[in-house]
Amino acid sequence: MRNLIEHCGRVLALSLPVLSLGLGEARAAIEGLSGRDFVLTAKADYISTADGQSLLAWGYAAPDRPMQYPGPTLIVEQGDAVTVTLTNQLPVATSIVFPGQQGVTAQGGTGGRLTHEAGPGATCESSACTVTYTFTAGEPGTYMYHSGTHPELQVEMGLVGALIVRPLGAVNQAYNHPDSAFDREYLFLLTEMDPAIHEQVEAGRLNPDTGNYFPVLWFINGRNAPDTMAASNLPWMPTQPYNSVPRAHPGEKVLLRIIGAGRDLHPFHTHGNNTLLIARDGRLLSSAPGAGADLATSNYTIAVAPGGTYDALFEWTGQGLGWDIYGHTETDPMEPHESAEDHGKPFPVVLPTQLELTNGPYWSGSPYLGTAGALPPGEGGYNPNAGYFFMWHSHTEKELTNHDIFPGGMMTMFIVEPAGVPIH
Repeated sequence: MRNLIEHCGRVLALSLPVLSLGLGEARAAIEGLSGRDFVLTAKADYISTADGQSLLAWGYAAPDRPMQYPGPTLIVEQGDAVTVTLTNQLPVATSIVFPGQQGVTAQGGTGGRLTHEAGPGATCESSACTVTYTFTAGEPGTYMYHSGTHPELQVEMGLVGALIVRPLGAVNQAYNHPDSAFDREYLFLLTEMDPAIHEQVEAGRLNPDTGNYFPVLWFINGRNAPDTMAASNLPWMPTQPYNSVPRAHPGEKVLLRIIGAGRDLHPFHTHGNNTLLIARDGRLLSSAPGAGADLATSNYTIAVAPGGTYDALFEWTGQGLGWDIYGHTETDPMEPHESAEDHGKPFPVVLPTQLELTNGPYWSGSPYLGTAGALPPGEGGYNPNAGYFFMWHSHTEKELTNHDIFPGGMMTMFIVEPAGVPIH
């Protein structure tokens, strides 16, 4: 435990001072397109990386919107008759497949190895450039969709997105059982990139060598850290609209919808507490129908396999720390979800003086949740609610870099906000 604390302290001390963008607007609900009928266009455009690169990418676009990486999150209800119409503007044929969905049919385009394809936008007749896919949304859960045409290249180029099937009639549940109930939900779509492939495609090599694959960039929801923590829908990142800033009050259940959308395995690690893995690949971890998530497992790191999806619950109360996170005395009233055995216990160490500290921007000046303290002039300001920050990230060290520059990559921060602070 001491080694873990020292490791986390070193990482935070290095990373927090460089997160100069500040906290973006975090959303408690997953952003995306809801409904039954979706219209997407496959386009080429550029994405920005946190180390200053601009890479050509291919992606799916909503009507009158730029292409985006990853594609728009499609949110449907169990039992919906879903149609997805794809029009292709890329110089190569492309398509969509929907892993986990049964009975998918396609109209238009031409036959491909896995599904009907929309022909190259520059050369095909308009009817051959468009395909309509139809399926009935089956079991609730977290899924993905991606190109079924040369996926070793086209998924790498960006043709991938999330599909969420919500249970019919169940509010704030991931599945048809109360074991999957949550207060807030967040998406973590994990990918990686090899810029050399993108540079070859930009140079006109539409069938580049993908066998010598060597990624140097890692993404959550299409962004590298620290851009993961910037606001959603930024004008200077028009093709990467989704951020990743999970937030919650103590005692709230947070649902993590995690998708392994690349070709590598990513061990996704949550500081602050274990997650309870309740589902994999759109199926509740249940021993029998109606048994709930009785086969759920507690994990401090989830091994996210390529093509796999995972639903996990996370909850933080501060229980078991051995001190009162609110700085109460024994006669003070209890906060909701506060640990009774820790109530009124003092902070166990004496903090160094201001002259002996280098403050990170997210240090509130106080060790207590919801209480700000004195800070030197010009220091801090990025934690106005005096919350607690926990780094969530890949546990593969190289994936915490942007092209070998630390910190970056597959990393974000989970923030415990005091009760009563609005989380939008």
